[in-house]
Amino acid sequence: MGETGQDPLPDVDSAVEAARAAFRRGSVWRQMDAVSRGRLLSKLADLIERDRVVLATLETMDTGKPFLQAFFIDLEGCIKTLKYYAGWADKVQGKTIPVDENFVCFTRHEPVGVCGAITPWNFPLLMLIWKMAPALCCGNTLVAKPAEQTPLTSLYMGSLVKEVSQ
Repeated sequence: MGETGQDPLPDVDSAVEAARAAFRRGSVWRQMDAVSRGRLLSKLADLIERDRVVLATLETMDTGKPFLQAFFIDLEGCIKTLKYYAGWADKVQGKTIPVDENFVCFTRHEPVGVCGAITPWNFPLLMLIWKMAPALCCGNTLVAKPAEQTPLTSLYMGSLVKEVSQ
């Protein structure tokens, strides 16, 4: 069907650097509010729904699983997961905890930075979304490393993420 890169080290380095740049203070991603992140995740779910046949076909070609399983189980799980985390994006927040009558303790939930997502060959797309959605929901950036046997749906997801961001 095709070939992907054979020497992953330069690709990994450039992907991590791009994710770090996207996470730097002042970047568009870091300045984006939680509601907007939720909208982007919801839009990504809509694009997956739009391209569901293509993604199910790629998942079938990649893994050898039946098309109907990819279409009704894997893709449905991806869409539901993205919609779920889209709804959580503006609900992840800190707390104000009374310590005694004159003091309070403030907690703040902040993104941690670049997250790595390594996905297996048997559920490449669904596992990617299970890792991607919570990371992006909370404001982190992500570097995905699909299994070398099943890269097609991850590559296609990259194009959908790019489409969402435009």
